[in-house]
Amino acid sequence: MTIHELQGRAHAGLVRAQNGQGTVEYVGLILLIAVLIAGVVTASRSFKDTGIAEAIVKKIKGAIDGVAESK
Repeated sequence: MTIHELQGRAHAGLVRAQNGQGTVEYVGLILLIAVLIAGVVTASRSFKDTGIAEAIVKKIKGAIDGVAESK
């Protein structure tokens, strides 16, 4: 095996590792956003006027349902 073949294999291995890393980062970001939204909804339950919180929850549920229907 030549040095060029070794370099090619090393490069291919690095590229594969980086592709999986991007997926993990997106999953982490989505989980972070979900936790923040859950915190806002939980904190807003103590308010007497829940109109804004209910509107946010309805919009989020509508967006999730829209994604589910499009598939």
